[in-house]
Amino acid sequence: MTRAAVLGAGNWGTTFAKVLVDAGNDVTLWARRPELADDINAVHRNDDYLPGIELPPALVATHDPVAALRGADLVAFAIPSQSLRENLAAWAAHLPPDATLVSLMKGVELGSAKRMSEVIAEISGAPAERIAVVSGPNLAREIAEEQPTATVVACVDEARAESVQKLCGTSYFRPYTNSDVVGCELGGAVKNVIALACGIGQGMGFGDNTVASIITRGLAETARLGECLGADPLTFAGLAGLGDLVATCNSPLSRNRSFGERLGRGESLDEAQAGTRGQVAEGVKSCRSVLELAKRHDVDVPITAAVEAVCFRGMTPPQMLELLMSRSMKSES
Repeated sequence: MTRAAVLGAGNWGTTFAKVLVDAGNDVTLWARRPELADDINAVHRNDDYLPGIELPPALVATHDPVAALRGADLVAFAIPSQSLRENLAAWAAHLPPDATLVSLMKGVELGSAKRMSEVIAEISGAPAERIAVVSGPNLAREIAEEQPTATVVACVDEARAESVQKLCGTSYFRPYTNSDVVGCELGGAVKNVIALACGIGQGMGFGDNTVASIITRGLAETARLGECLGADPLTFAGLAGLGDLVATCNSPLSRNRSFGERLGRGESLDEAQAGTRGQVAEGVKSCRSVLELAKRHDVDVPITAAVEAVCFRGMTPPQMLELLMSRSMKSES
């Protein structure tokens, strides 16, 4: 039986740990708070993040990262993207030398503009062949409820991607493989920003035409940036691109879309953050790092730039709309 460690007991980390157990693996879930680990072990629930969901009794939780990592064949990281570097620096010495390292995170690091797999490689010293990425239309609660969904396991080593695919495949969770790590990670990071823009539009009272337009043009700027970074354009038409984008921009379960709605209704960044009960809307920080990444490569990302201006430069949602709608006319292609 494969031994797996999942570091991070939020919505997605807990859900992915459940998926791994249901797929037949021996899984330990690391929780930052000891009382949360105790609750998961005692009552097999994580009501802080997934209220009402019954977790497999075989899932073991711990507050000790060293214990979680001991003997692991697969280590999955499910923490806020901007905290990865600091946490991984503390864990790196305890990572089993041959373990597959899996990023469940969707973001670009502030300051370095690095994707999560790049941060993992830098801090752990692991080669790219040992690092995989899981991305797709993966709203945690729906998967925890065992609603059918598909995902992508991306790794430059196709054999390792296939290995992770087998380890997390269940009757309700269907993984596909892809060798385009850049495209899969970028799609997952930028979609959070585009979801904020969709939420802002909905918060302002606009309907489906507006949302569909933002989704489509958001996909276009994601693909432009991805192509410049060497991604396969076809990736953005797949699960880690369009699939994840549509789910995140449309679902009320999406923290980014819900956060954007609050901004669109006129709430400040602090007011919107307070209304999310402390859960992270990754797009708020990612809009800055994605914009920095695009600037470094001289790629035009108008929606990302507008979202960053609303979040951090005092632009109002009506001003954002006027800015985007007054851009010069051009060919769609």
